Amino acid sequence: MNFFRTALLLAALTGFFLVVGYVLGGQTGLILALFVALAMNLFAYWNSDRMVLRMANAHEVGPDQAPQLYGIVEQLTQRAGLPMPRVYVIDEDQPNAFATGRNPQNAAVAATTGLLRNLSREEITGVIAHELGHVKNRDTLTMTVAATLSGAIGMLASFGGLMGGGRDSDGRPLVSPVAAIAAMFLAPLAASLVQMAISRSREFEADRMGAEISGQPLWLASALARLDAGTHQIPNRAAEANPATAHLYIANPLSAGGMRGLFSTHPPMAERIARLQVMAGQAPQQSYPSSAATAAASRARGPWG
Repeated sequence: MNFFRTALLLAALTGFFLVVGYVLGGQTGLILALFVALAMNLFAYWNSDRMVLRMANAHEVGPDQAPQLYGIVEQLTQRAGLPMPRVYVIDEDQPNAFATGRNPQNAAVAATTGLLRNLSREEITGVIAHELGHVKNRDTLTMTVAATLSGAIGMLASFGGLMGGGRDSDGRPLVSPVAAIAAMFLAPLAASLVQMAISRSREFEADRMGAEISGQPLWLASALARLDAGTHQIPNRAAEANPATAHLYIANPLSAGGMRGLFSTHPPMAERIARLQVMAGQAPQQSYPSSAATAAASRARGPWG
């Protein structure tokens, strides 16, 4: 059922791409969009992870460059029974992280410098366990391909809207300028709605899996509270420049400002934290949780949260 649902959602994204092609270029635009969509799906399968990492300005690190992060990833992959993924660091002050790759054998985990600076070791462990939950559930391919297709839909719609749509053999517009402009705004919004459908349920499952991998649900709960505060206060330049990648991150990177943050691809943070509290045997609290150890470390390591 999960595979069928995923295939249906990706087919919907491809369908949006074809519709935009038809609206902006008629039958010729539809045929061209079909070939482009097929080529993009094939290209995205093999290369979308590298594209996403490049868009995030991530650089690969080893045990010498980032010993704590690399050690946490290594320890958790052993606990999860996964191959060791590539490890990346993103030079962004916003605390955040994501995983990518077409399968567990070709996975990568990326964390921002803001996350490494401002979270405790326990909280970082919770975040990385969440990302490895995505890898174990094989979410990374779906989410990365969705980012690639959504970005392409946005670019195609913007280009077509600016050009005013296609024309027929007599030189008459296939669509009115108003319709072309509407497509420029509505097509990316529709793609974002599909991204939301792909991402939201997967975040809950990755939270659950991550808590099982680390063995400490409250470590992740504490980290999510810190990330929620940090993402609202600190912008993520790379994500703002490439909003189609927002759903890849553990916390919405667009929350720091702008209208795009209103269309969150993530479930409410309070609900995610409450579910982790229940996993830890606690009653859900009104305020964000933190164990005594992680709370003390959080206050010492960062100005917010």
